Amino acid sequence: MSERTLYDKVWKSHAVGLLPTGQTQLYVGRHLMHEVTSPQAFEMLRDGNIRVKSSENTFAVIDHIVPTDDPSRPFADEQAELMAATLEDNVGEFDINYFKRNSGKHGVCHVTYPEQGLIWPSQVVVCGDSHTSTYGAFGVLAFGIGTTQVAQVLATQTLAMDKLNVRKIEFNGNLSEGVAAKELALYLIGELGVEGGIGFAYEFCGETIDKLDMDERMTLCNLAVEGGARVGYVNPDETTVEYLRGKPFAPKKDFERATKYWLSIASDSDAIYDDIKNLGVPLEPMVTWGTNPGQVIGISKSIPSLDEVSGEKRKEMEKALEYMGLSAGDDLLGLPVDVVFIGSCTNGRLSDLEAAASVLEGYNVSVRTLVVPGSELVKYNAEQIGLDEIFTDAGAEWRNPGCSMCLAMNPDKLQGQQRSASTSNRNFKGRQGSPDGRTHLVNPYTAAATAIEGALASPISYLR
Repeated sequence: MSERTLYDKVWKSHAVGLLPTGQTQLYVGRHLMHEVTSPQAFEMLRDGNIRVKSSENTFAVIDHIVPTDDPSRPFADEQAELMAATLEDNVGEFDINYFKRNSGKHGVCHVTYPEQGLIWPSQVVVCGDSHTSTYGAFGVLAFGIGTTQVAQVLATQTLAMDKLNVRKIEFNGNLSEGVAAKELALYLIGELGVEGGIGFAYEFCGETIDKLDMDERMTLCNLAVEGGARVGYVNPDETTVEYLRGKPFAPKKDFERATKYWLSIASDSDAIYDDIKNLGVPLEPMVTWGTNPGQVIGISKSIPSLDEVSGEKRKEMEKALEYMGLSAGDDLLGLPVDVVFIGSCTNGRLSDLEAAASVLEGYNVSVRTLVVPGSELVKYNAEQIGLDEIFTDAGAEWRNPGCSMCLAMNPDKLQGQQRSASTSNRNFKGRQGSPDGRTHLVNPYTAAATAIEGALASPISYLR
């Protein structure tokens, strides 16, 4: 088993005790919520006449169901309005911090919570959402939980957990122009598979990771779960500290003292890992061709031959190609798309919008293009530097914050067999709203180039 890693240090410092089941009872430092996985949990509290144990450490937001064209209330969709009203009733009754619309704090949970300074190195962070792994960028143990566990955390501020193995994943090399943190994640998943991380926490390190800013680290950790890892994290360093400095919910008078502790919990130089992988970096933007994030290639490459796989993997590949309307050996460059989506908890931060704008400026889009900021703060900051004008001048739709076309829980959906280039995190069948819709995952640079050409395109020439 691993020793002296950040994972081991945080686990030990949050362990309340060993349960009869053999699991460890962990103290939870931050419990984050949204409207989808919380209603039943609150009902469980009411049924047991239980109050929230630590409401000051619990925060809520509405994001999945929010219409991004007109988010005014009541929502036109009755079910969405019911979910929104239910969350608001619950947070009011149980005295939970709520980032409501027009507060300047509203947005996609995995975007707005970090930018408000809620996530500090050394915490255990949970949320009823699989992409909670995003927060590992701050040197925390962060993972998604189910509705029953949401109720348990509300009632006790603790959670029963089995300890994971720790895999060290070291990236070395410089990222080329137009190649982003998303490429690191997709490359990793392509190498190890969508189930390669089951039972593991991923520690991302190496010279490549050291150079990433916090937005890029969040993108990488966001996608750790797509490779099967429940936790993905980066050791805290000066980049982490400077990101948190001055944030609304970050420590104030004790900030420097906190900083010393945060840096101390990084993995020791002689830490022991359960597994180690050393990887280079992708040399070009990547794009998925199938129906999971591991079915991915460099954008200039051809879809692999069926002869390269066998058994169940061959069957999966055949089904994916049939669904996507593609064949082994096809090139992806120049493949026409119908919709481009730029946003989500993976790539909806200010730097992501800046990346897309750096390609789009001076051009016009050829297909429907939705640009959705990840939070009200991202939207405000983008408009202060004129990004909204770049997008609208190009013919793209500048939207309000929300999960949007990442998933089919709001009006932003694909229709029929529409094909999209998306900066989100999942290309599963039906993920973007249509049971026949086809999704290609790309980074923001590639999404913008694709919007210009109306077909999957490399951003390199636009950047040069």
